[in-house]
Amino acid sequence: MHLETFRTFCDVVETGSLTLAARANHVTQSAVSQQLRTLEQRYGQRLIERAPRMAARPTEAGQLLYRELVPLLRGFTDLEARLRARPGVLEGRVRVATVYSVGLHTLPPAIKTFLQQHRAVQVRLEYRRTDQIYAACLSGELDFGIVAFPARRAQIEITPLFEDDLVLVLPSGHPLARHKTLSLRQLDGAPFVAFDRDIPTRRWLDRELRKRRTRVDVTMELDNIETIKRSVEAGLGLSILPAPALENEVRAGTLVTRPLKEGPFRRPIVAIHRRGRELSPAARALVGLLGSG
Repeated sequence: MHLETFRTFCDVVETGSLTLAARANHVTQSAVSQQLRTLEQRYGQRLIERAPRMAARPTEAGQLLYRELVPLLRGFTDLEARLRARPGVLEGRVRVATVYSVGLHTLPPAIKTFLQQHRAVQVRLEYRRTDQIYAACLSGELDFGIVAFPARRAQIEITPLFEDDLVLVLPSGHPLARHKTLSLRQLDGAPFVAFDRDIPTRRWLDRELRKRRTRVDVTMELDNIETIKRSVEAGLGLSILPAPALENEVRAGTLVTRPLKEGPFRRPIVAIHRRGRELSPAARALVGLLGSG
């Protein structure tokens, strides 16, 4: 059985799509289907449930195979990278996952610079929720993850990268925009568009509001910063968001940001990976670049 077949199977599980798996492996969708049939024939049972217009999902046997394959494939990839390493030349594949509020605005320029400096390295960047990033790091699915407000866990190694300023964001023309700075207490009772409650930035905000005995009227809870920005633009509420993610809207005049008197509030951004697992030279170099900016 070829390693490419196992890799393709894992990509189908992770993307939920034969089309996306084919694109990631530079093959046709029919080739992916054939690889899956080959695997199912080998093990004598269905591994992926496939139905029109529905995501491809692993069966119970498929989940077992996937869990066991991920660390094996990762170990083989790391071994190949070490064996092929040339002095002074970084090679290999780095797999990273990050939250939307960091990945969509801060990472692309840094990754572009990294790829220009190290043309023999491939970087696969994915966007996931924070809890999914921790789980994928622990399973060995990722080289490392990038999260905000990290949680201390015994099995996770944390490397500080940088900090984001958190600011109040209002729709253009909002009465509070007349003030150059605002206090959290001035938000008491105001309609507010928030992150979902399990997102670390939301947990931080809830603590800060409790300290000031301030209650906001949460009109919407969302997991995507882009959706939050569109909701604020539409006048559905105020929000507190990382400043780098707001630059385009502020420049266009659709949103206004204001610092908070109790601040400055800064959101720590870190790289996480499984403790005891050595990062590849390419992954270490990428973490170093991200932390130097």
